[in-house]
Amino acid sequence: MASAGLGHGGAGSSRSANGSKVSSSSVDWLGREMLEMRLRDRIDPDDDRDSEPDIIDGVGAETGHVIRTTIGGRNGQSKQVVNYIAEHVVGTGSFGVVHQAKCRETGEIVAIKKVLQDKRYKNRELQIMQMLDHPNIVALKHSFFSTTEKEELYLNLVLEYVPETVNRIARQYNRMNQRMPLIYVKLYTYQARTELCCSLFHLSNSTKDFKQRIVYNKNIIFQVNPHTHQLKLCDFGSAKVLVRGEPNVSYICSRYYRAPELIFGATEYTTAIDIWSTGCVMAELLLGQPLFPGESGVDQLVEIIKVLGTPTREEIKCMNPNYTEFKFPQIKPHPWHKVFQKRLPPEAVDLVCRFFQYSPNLRCTALEACIHPFFDELRDPNTRLPNGRPLPPLFNFKPQELSGITTETIHRLIPEHARRQNLFMAFHS
Repeated sequence: MASAGLGHGGAGSSRSANGSKVSSSSVDWLGREMLEMRLRDRIDPDDDRDSEPDIIDGVGAETGHVIRTTIGGRNGQSKQVVNYIAEHVVGTGSFGVVHQAKCRETGEIVAIKKVLQDKRYKNRELQIMQMLDHPNIVALKHSFFSTTEKEELYLNLVLEYVPETVNRIARQYNRMNQRMPLIYVKLYTYQARTELCCSLFHLSNSTKDFKQRIVYNKNIIFQVNPHTHQLKLCDFGSAKVLVRGEPNVSYICSRYYRAPELIFGATEYTTAIDIWSTGCVMAELLLGQPLFPGESGVDQLVEIIKVLGTPTREEIKCMNPNYTEFKFPQIKPHPWHKVFQKRLPPEAVDLVCRFFQYSPNLRCTALEACIHPFFDELRDPNTRLPNGRPLPPLFNFKPQELSGITTETIHRLIPEHARRQNLFMAFHS
Protein backbone atom coordinates (compact mmCIF):
# COMPACT_ATOMS: atom_id res chain seq x y z
CA MET A 1 0.00 0.00 0.00
CA ALA A 2 1.07 3.60 -0.49
CA SER A 3 3.11 4.95 2.35
CA ALA A 4 2.81 8.68 1.60
CA GLY A 5 1.18 10.45 4.54
CA LEU A 6 -0.88 13.64 4.69
CA GLY A 7 0.05 16.58 6.89
CA HIS A 8 -2.02 17.92 9.80
CA GLY A 9 -4.27 20.88 9.12
CA GLY A 10 -6.34 23.44 10.92
CA ALA A 11 -5.37 25.98 13.54
CA GLY A 12 -6.05 24.91 17.11
CA SER A 13 -6.63 21.26 16.21
CA SER A 14 -4.97 18.28 14.59
CA ARG A 15 -6.71 16.42 11.81
CA SER A 16 -5.61 12.96 10.70
CA ALA A 17 -6.16 11.40 7.31
CA ASN A 18 -9.16 9.69 8.89
CA GLY A 19 -10.74 13.04 9.72
CA SER A 20 -10.46 12.75 13.51
CA LYS A 21 -9.90 15.99 15.42
CA VAL A 22 -8.11 16.35 18.75
CA SER A 23 -7.22 19.62 20.48
CA SER A 24 -3.71 20.89 19.89
CA SER A 25 -2.99 20.98 23.62
CA SER A 26 -3.86 17.28 23.97
CA VAL A 27 -1.77 16.36 20.94
CA ASP A 28 1.20 18.47 22.10
CA TRP A 29 0.99 16.99 25.56
CA LEU A 30 0.69 13.52 24.13
CA GLY A 31 3.65 14.15 21.84
CA ARG A 32 5.84 15.39 24.68
CA GLU A 33 4.97 12.43 26.89
CA MET A 34 5.55 10.03 23.99
CA LEU A 35 8.99 11.46 23.34
CA GLU A 36 9.92 10.66 26.93
CA MET A 37 8.84 7.04 26.55
CA ARG A 38 11.45 4.45 25.89
CA LEU A 39 9.95 3.49 22.56
CA ARG A 40 12.20 2.36 19.78
CA ASP A 41 12.05 5.01 17.09
CA ARG A 42 14.49 5.35 14.23
CA ILE A 43 14.47 6.25 10.56
CA ASP A 44 13.24 3.47 8.32
CA PRO A 45 14.31 4.03 4.68
CA ASP A 46 11.39 1.88 3.49
CA ASP A 47 8.70 3.98 5.13
CA ASP A 48 8.66 6.81 2.61
CA ARG A 49 8.33 4.76 -0.52
CA ASP A 50 5.62 2.63 -2.00
CA SER A 51 5.59 -0.97 -0.87
CA GLU A 52 7.01 -2.85 -3.78
CA PRO A 53 9.18 -6.00 -3.97
CA ASP A 54 12.55 -5.82 -2.21
CA ILE A 55 15.85 -6.81 -3.77
CA ILE A 56 19.21 -5.22 -4.83
CA ASP A 57 20.39 -3.90 -8.15
CA GLY A 58 23.16 -6.00 -9.58
CA VAL A 59 24.40 -7.96 -12.58
CA GLY A 60 21.49 -9.48 -14.49
CA ALA A 61 18.95 -6.71 -13.93
CA GLU A 62 19.63 -4.92 -17.19
CA THR A 63 17.06 -5.18 -19.96
CA GLY A 64 18.01 -7.84 -22.46
CA HIS A 65 20.48 -9.59 -20.14
CA VAL A 66 20.30 -13.39 -20.37
CA ILE A 67 20.23 -15.24 -17.03
CA ARG A 68 21.31 -18.85 -17.42
CA THR A 69 20.81 -21.53 -14.80
CA THR A 70 20.14 -25.25 -14.50
CA ILE A 71 17.22 -27.10 -12.98
CA GLY A 72 16.85 -30.74 -11.98
CA GLY A 73 19.77 -32.97 -11.15
CA ARG A 74 18.20 -34.42 -8.01
CA ASN A 75 16.45 -37.70 -7.31
CA GLY A 76 17.67 -39.15 -10.59
CA GLN A 77 16.41 -36.23 -12.66
CA SER A 78 18.59 -35.02 -15.50
CA LYS A 79 19.91 -31.46 -15.43
CA GLN A 80 18.33 -28.98 -17.78
CA VAL A 81 19.68 -25.56 -18.79
CA VAL A 82 17.12 -22.77 -18.63
CA ASN A 83 17.65 -19.25 -19.99
CA TYR A 84 15.69 -16.22 -18.83
CA ILE A 85 15.76 -12.94 -20.77
CA ALA A 86 15.34 -9.91 -18.51
CA GLU A 87 12.73 -7.61 -20.05
CA HIS A 88 12.29 -4.72 -17.61
CA VAL A 89 12.33 -3.83 -13.92
CA VAL A 90 8.93 -4.11 -12.25
CA GLY A 91 9.91 -3.27 -8.66
CA THR A 92 12.81 -1.89 -6.69
CA GLY A 93 13.56 -1.55 -3.01
CA SER A 94 16.27 -1.06 -0.43
CA PHE A 95 17.26 -4.71 -0.72
CA GLY A 96 17.17 -5.24 -4.45
CA VAL A 97 15.21 -5.38 -7.67
CA VAL A 98 12.54 -7.52 -9.30
CA HIS A 99 12.38 -7.74 -13.04
CA GLN A 100 10.02 -9.32 -15.48
CA ALA A 101 11.69 -11.99 -17.59
CA LYS A 102 10.81 -14.50 -20.27
CA CYS A 103 11.92 -18.10 -20.37
CA ARG A 104 13.65 -18.53 -23.74
CA GLU A 105 12.79 -22.23 -23.94
CA THR A 106 9.05 -22.01 -23.14
CA GLY A 107 8.12 -18.35 -23.61
CA GLU A 108 6.67 -18.23 -20.09
CA ILE A 109 6.70 -14.81 -18.37
CA VAL A 110 8.12 -14.90 -14.83
CA ALA A 111 9.32 -12.49 -12.16
CA ILE A 112 12.93 -12.86 -10.95
CA LYS A 113 13.67 -11.42 -7.56
CA LYS A 114 17.38 -10.94 -6.88
CA VAL A 115 18.28 -10.53 -3.21
CA LEU A 116 21.69 -9.73 -1.76
CA GLN A 117 22.60 -12.29 0.90
CA ASP A 118 23.93 -10.02 3.62
CA LYS A 119 25.80 -12.08 6.22
CA ARG A 120 24.61 -9.71 8.96
CA TYR A 121 20.99 -10.77 8.49
CA LYS A 122 19.32 -14.15 8.33
CA ASN A 123 17.25 -14.47 5.16
CA ARG A 124 14.46 -17.01 5.61
CA GLU A 125 12.58 -16.19 2.42
CA LEU A 126 13.62 -19.24 0.38
CA GLN A 127 13.02 -21.62 3.27
CA ILE A 128 9.56 -20.21 3.97
CA MET A 129 8.50 -20.14 0.32
CA GLN A 130 9.52 -23.78 -0.07
CA MET A 131 7.20 -24.62 2.83
CA LEU A 132 4.15 -22.74 1.60
CA ASP A 133 1.78 -23.86 -1.12
CA HIS A 134 -1.39 -21.83 -1.40
CA PRO A 135 -3.46 -20.35 -4.26
CA ASN A 136 -3.10 -16.88 -2.72
CA ILE A 137 0.70 -17.02 -2.53
CA VAL A 138 2.91 -16.46 -5.58
CA ALA A 139 4.34 -19.77 -6.73
CA LEU A 140 8.08 -20.36 -6.40
CA LYS A 141 9.14 -21.96 -9.68
CA HIS A 142 12.89 -22.13 -9.20
CA SER A 143 15.75 -20.63 -7.21
CA PHE A 144 19.49 -20.29 -7.68
CA PHE A 145 22.44 -18.32 -6.35
CA SER A 146 24.73 -16.02 -8.30
CA THR A 147 27.86 -14.04 -7.48
CA THR A 148 29.41 -10.79 -8.73
CA GLU A 149 33.00 -9.80 -9.39
CA LYS A 150 33.07 -8.35 -5.87
CA GLU A 151 32.18 -11.82 -4.56
CA GLU A 152 28.74 -10.66 -3.43
CA LEU A 153 26.27 -13.53 -3.11
CA TYR A 154 22.72 -13.11 -4.47
CA LEU A 155 19.68 -15.31 -4.13
CA ASN A 156 17.52 -15.40 -7.27
CA LEU A 157 13.90 -16.43 -6.87
CA VAL A 158 12.04 -17.28 -10.07
CA LEU A 159 8.41 -16.56 -9.25
CA GLU A 160 5.00 -16.66 -10.84
CA TYR A 161 4.41 -13.33 -12.58
CA VAL A 162 1.32 -11.36 -11.57
CA PRO A 163 0.98 -8.04 -13.44
CA GLU A 164 -0.76 -5.73 -10.96
CA THR A 165 -0.67 -4.74 -7.28
CA VAL A 166 -3.38 -3.65 -4.86
CA ASN A 167 -1.33 -0.51 -4.29
CA ARG A 168 -1.47 0.57 -7.93
CA ILE A 169 -5.17 -0.27 -8.25
CA ALA A 170 -5.93 1.85 -5.17
CA ARG A 171 -3.88 4.74 -6.55
CA GLN A 172 -5.79 4.61 -9.83
CA TYR A 173 -9.05 5.19 -7.97
CA ASN A 174 -7.44 7.95 -5.92
CA ARG A 175 -6.28 9.74 -9.08
CA MET A 176 -9.86 9.65 -10.36
CA ASN A 177 -11.07 10.93 -6.96
CA GLN A 178 -13.15 7.80 -6.57
CA ARG A 179 -13.48 5.18 -3.85
CA MET A 180 -12.66 1.60 -4.63
CA PRO A 181 -15.84 -0.48 -5.22
CA LEU A 182 -16.82 -2.30 -2.03
CA ILE A 183 -16.73 -5.68 -3.80
CA TYR A 184 -12.99 -5.22 -4.40
CA VAL A 185 -12.41 -4.21 -0.77
CA LYS A 186 -14.16 -7.42 0.25
CA LEU A 187 -12.22 -9.56 -2.22
CA TYR A 188 -8.79 -8.20 -1.33
CA THR A 189 -9.35 -8.24 2.42
CA TYR A 190 -10.80 -11.75 2.33
CA GLN A 191 -8.00 -13.19 0.22
CA ALA A 192 -5.46 -11.59 2.53
CA ARG A 193 -6.31 -14.42 4.95
CA THR A 194 -3.14 -16.12 3.69
CA GLU A 195 -1.19 -13.34 5.40
CA LEU A 196 -2.98 -14.05 8.66
CA CYS A 197 -3.34 -17.10 10.84
CA CYS A 198 -4.26 -19.18 7.82
CA SER A 199 -0.58 -19.16 6.91
CA LEU A 200 -0.61 -22.17 9.17
CA PHE A 201 1.20 -25.15 7.78
CA HIS A 202 2.57 -28.58 8.53
CA LEU A 203 6.32 -28.88 8.15
CA SER A 204 6.99 -31.50 5.50
CA ASN A 205 10.10 -32.75 7.25
CA SER A 206 8.55 -32.97 10.70
CA THR A 207 8.08 -36.35 12.35
CA LYS A 208 5.07 -35.01 14.23
CA ASP A 209 1.86 -33.35 13.19
CA PHE A 210 3.57 -30.12 14.22
CA LYS A 211 1.73 -26.90 13.50
CA GLN A 212 3.62 -23.63 13.27
CA ARG A 213 2.61 -20.13 12.38
CA ILE A 214 4.34 -17.52 10.30
CA VAL A 215 4.26 -13.77 10.75
CA TYR A 216 4.62 -11.69 7.64
CA ASN A 217 6.43 -8.79 9.35
CA LYS A 218 6.75 -6.53 6.33
CA ASN A 219 5.18 -4.15 3.88
CA ILE A 220 1.70 -5.07 2.74
CA ILE A 221 2.50 -6.25 -0.77
CA PHE A 222 -0.36 -7.93 -2.60
CA GLN A 223 -0.23 -8.69 -6.29
CA VAL A 224 -3.47 -8.99 -8.23
CA ASN A 225 -4.56 -10.46 -11.52
CA PRO A 226 -6.48 -7.45 -12.96
CA HIS A 227 -8.87 -9.69 -14.91
CA THR A 228 -9.83 -12.26 -12.25
CA HIS A 229 -8.92 -10.15 -9.17
CA GLN A 230 -7.28 -13.13 -7.57
CA LEU A 231 -4.86 -11.82 -4.95
CA LYS A 232 -1.34 -13.18 -4.46
CA LEU A 233 0.84 -12.54 -1.44
CA CYS A 234 4.48 -11.96 -2.25
CA ASP A 235 7.72 -10.90 -0.55
CA PHE A 236 8.58 -13.07 2.43
CA GLY A 237 11.90 -11.32 2.97
CA SER A 238 11.04 -10.35 6.55
CA ALA A 239 8.69 -13.22 7.38
CA LYS A 240 9.48 -15.50 10.29
CA VAL A 241 8.19 -18.75 11.73
CA LEU A 242 7.11 -18.08 15.31
CA VAL A 243 8.63 -20.34 17.94
CA ARG A 244 7.12 -20.23 21.40
CA GLY A 245 9.51 -18.74 23.93
CA GLU A 246 11.88 -17.40 21.29
CA PRO A 247 12.15 -13.58 21.29
CA ASN A 248 11.52 -11.65 18.09
CA VAL A 249 12.59 -8.28 16.77
CA SER A 250 10.02 -5.58 17.55
CA TYR A 251 11.17 -3.06 14.93
CA ILE A 252 9.49 -4.64 11.93
CA CYS A 253 6.61 -3.89 9.56
CA SER A 254 6.07 -0.69 7.59
CA ARG A 255 5.12 2.12 9.93
CA TYR A 256 1.54 2.75 8.81
CA TYR A 257 0.67 -0.93 9.34
CA ARG A 258 2.62 -1.50 12.56
CA ALA A 259 0.62 -2.96 15.44
CA PRO A 260 0.79 -0.99 18.71
CA GLU A 261 2.48 -3.81 20.65
CA LEU A 262 5.44 -3.47 18.28
CA ILE A 263 5.65 0.25 19.04
CA PHE A 264 5.66 -0.65 22.74
CA GLY A 265 8.68 -2.87 22.06
CA ALA A 266 7.06 -6.29 22.43
CA THR A 267 9.32 -9.19 21.42
CA GLU A 268 6.92 -12.05 22.16
CA TYR A 269 4.14 -11.14 19.79
CA THR A 270 1.79 -13.33 17.76
CA THR A 271 0.21 -13.37 14.32
CA ALA A 272 -2.18 -10.76 15.76
CA ILE A 273 0.30 -8.16 14.45
CA ASP A 274 -0.67 -9.23 10.93
CA ILE A 275 -4.38 -9.09 11.85
CA TRP A 276 -3.81 -5.43 12.74
CA SER A 277 -1.92 -4.84 9.47
CA THR A 278 -4.76 -6.29 7.43
CA GLY A 279 -7.19 -4.03 9.26
CA CYS A 280 -5.00 -1.11 8.19
CA VAL A 281 -5.19 -2.30 4.58
CA MET A 282 -8.97 -2.65 4.69
CA ALA A 283 -9.37 0.80 6.26
CA GLU A 284 -7.04 2.34 3.67
CA LEU A 285 -9.02 0.82 0.81
CA LEU A 286 -12.23 2.23 2.31
CA LEU A 287 -10.72 5.67 3.00
CA GLY A 288 -8.50 6.03 -0.04
CA GLN A 289 -5.54 6.90 2.22
CA PRO A 290 -3.77 5.44 5.29
CA LEU A 291 -5.75 5.40 8.52
CA PHE A 292 -2.73 5.94 10.79
CA PRO A 293 -0.23 8.09 8.84
CA GLY A 294 2.42 8.54 11.54
CA GLU A 295 5.55 10.47 10.60
CA SER A 296 7.70 8.48 13.04
CA GLY A 297 7.35 5.47 15.28
CA VAL A 298 6.22 7.65 18.19
CA ASP A 299 3.89 9.71 15.99
CA GLN A 300 2.39 6.44 14.75
CA LEU A 301 1.16 5.68 18.26
CA VAL A 302 -0.18 9.23 18.54
CA GLU A 303 -2.24 8.66 15.37
CA ILE A 304 -3.59 5.37 16.75
CA ILE A 305 -4.54 6.96 20.09
CA LYS A 306 -6.35 9.79 18.30
CA VAL A 307 -8.69 7.18 16.80
CA LEU A 308 -8.89 4.41 19.41
CA GLY A 309 -8.44 6.60 22.46
CA THR A 310 -5.90 6.19 25.25
CA PRO A 311 -5.04 2.56 26.06
CA THR A 312 -5.71 1.42 29.61
CA ARG A 313 -3.02 0.04 31.88
CA GLU A 314 -4.40 -3.43 31.31
CA GLU A 315 -4.30 -3.01 27.52
CA ILE A 316 -0.69 -1.83 27.67
CA LYS A 317 0.13 -4.84 29.83
CA CYS A 318 -1.46 -7.11 27.20
CA MET A 319 0.65 -5.49 24.48
CA ASN A 320 3.93 -5.65 26.43
CA PRO A 321 4.02 -6.92 30.03
CA ASN A 322 7.54 -5.50 30.42
CA TYR A 323 6.42 -1.93 29.73
CA THR A 324 5.89 -0.18 33.05
CA GLU A 325 5.71 3.53 32.18
CA PHE A 326 2.28 5.08 31.84
CA LYS A 327 2.07 8.80 31.08
CA PHE A 328 -0.78 9.45 28.68
CA PRO A 329 -3.47 12.14 28.64
CA GLN A 330 -6.95 10.68 28.55
CA ILE A 331 -8.23 10.95 24.98
CA LYS A 332 -11.63 9.54 24.09
CA PRO A 333 -11.98 7.20 21.07
CA HIS A 334 -13.19 8.77 17.84
CA PRO A 335 -16.52 7.34 16.55
CA TRP A 336 -15.95 5.11 13.53
CA HIS A 337 -18.80 6.64 11.54
CA LYS A 338 -16.95 9.97 11.79
CA VAL A 339 -13.65 8.36 10.88
CA PHE A 340 -14.96 7.12 7.54
CA GLN A 341 -17.28 10.10 7.01
CA LYS A 342 -19.54 8.23 4.65
CA ARG A 343 -22.22 5.59 4.70
CA LEU A 344 -20.69 2.17 5.18
CA PRO A 345 -22.50 -1.11 5.78
CA PRO A 346 -22.62 -1.79 9.54
CA GLU A 347 -20.85 -5.08 8.85
CA ALA A 348 -17.83 -3.19 7.48
CA VAL A 349 -17.59 -0.99 10.58
CA ASP A 350 -17.99 -4.01 12.86
CA LEU A 351 -15.16 -5.90 11.15
CA VAL A 352 -12.86 -2.86 11.34
CA CYS A 353 -13.57 -2.65 15.08
CA ARG A 354 -12.62 -6.31 15.47
CA PHE A 355 -9.30 -5.74 13.71
CA PHE A 356 -8.38 -2.70 15.80
CA GLN A 357 -8.16 -3.80 19.42
CA TYR A 358 -5.24 -2.77 21.59
CA SER A 359 -5.16 -6.19 23.29
CA PRO A 360 -3.81 -8.65 20.70
CA ASN A 361 -5.87 -11.52 22.14
CA LEU A 362 -9.09 -9.53 21.62
CA ARG A 363 -8.55 -9.03 17.89
CA CYS A 364 -10.50 -11.33 15.64
CA THR A 365 -8.70 -14.36 14.26
CA ALA A 366 -8.32 -14.98 10.53
CA LEU A 367 -11.05 -17.61 10.68
CA GLU A 368 -13.42 -15.27 12.52
CA ALA A 369 -12.71 -12.63 9.89
CA CYS A 370 -13.43 -15.04 7.03
CA ILE A 371 -16.85 -16.03 8.40
CA HIS A 372 -17.80 -12.44 9.23
CA PRO A 373 -21.07 -11.19 7.65
CA PHE A 374 -19.09 -8.50 5.78
CA PHE A 375 -18.02 -11.27 3.37
CA ASP A 376 -21.45 -12.88 2.90
CA GLU A 377 -21.71 -11.34 -0.57
CA LEU A 378 -18.66 -13.38 -1.62
CA ARG A 379 -20.43 -16.58 -0.54
CA ASP A 380 -23.43 -15.85 -2.76
CA PRO A 381 -23.18 -18.03 -5.92
CA ASN A 382 -24.82 -15.26 -7.96
CA THR A 383 -22.19 -12.60 -7.11
CA ARG A 384 -20.10 -11.44 -10.07
CA LEU A 385 -17.24 -9.03 -10.62
CA PRO A 386 -18.11 -5.60 -12.07
CA ASN A 387 -16.81 -6.89 -15.43
CA GLY A 388 -19.34 -9.76 -15.32
CA ARG A 389 -16.78 -12.49 -14.64
CA PRO A 390 -17.19 -14.97 -11.78
CA LEU A 391 -15.31 -14.39 -8.54
CA PRO A 392 -11.82 -15.88 -8.20
CA PRO A 393 -11.44 -19.11 -6.17
CA LEU A 394 -12.12 -18.21 -2.54
CA PHE A 395 -12.98 -21.44 -0.73
CA ASN A 396 -10.21 -23.86 -1.70
CA PHE A 397 -8.88 -24.16 1.84
CA LYS A 398 -6.09 -26.58 2.65
CA PRO A 399 -6.99 -29.45 5.05
CA GLN A 400 -4.59 -28.04 7.69
CA GLU A 401 -6.42 -24.70 7.57
CA LEU A 402 -9.62 -26.50 8.60
CA SER A 403 -8.01 -28.70 11.24
CA GLY A 404 -9.97 -28.65 14.49
CA ILE A 405 -12.82 -26.55 13.07
CA THR A 406 -16.38 -27.64 13.81
CA THR A 407 -18.69 -28.78 11.04
CA GLU A 408 -20.97 -25.82 11.73
CA THR A 409 -18.10 -23.38 11.23
CA ILE A 410 -16.98 -25.13 8.04
CA HIS A 411 -20.52 -24.77 6.67
CA ARG A 412 -20.41 -21.07 7.56
CA LEU A 413 -16.97 -20.70 6.00
CA ILE A 414 -17.52 -22.67 2.79
CA PRO A 415 -20.92 -22.18 1.11
CA GLU A 416 -22.84 -25.18 -0.13
CA HIS A 417 -22.13 -24.60 -3.83
CA ALA A 418 -18.37 -24.52 -3.10
CA ARG A 419 -18.57 -27.66 -0.92
CA ARG A 420 -20.28 -29.51 -3.76
CA GLN A 421 -17.62 -28.35 -6.23
CA ASN A 422 -14.76 -29.28 -3.89
CA LEU A 423 -16.26 -32.73 -3.31
CA PHE A 424 -16.66 -33.23 -7.07
CA MET A 425 -13.05 -32.23 -7.74
CA ALA A 426 -11.73 -34.41 -4.89
CA PHE A 427 -13.69 -37.40 -6.21
CA HIS A 428 -12.41 -37.02 -9.77
CA SER A 429 -8.83 -36.40 -8.73
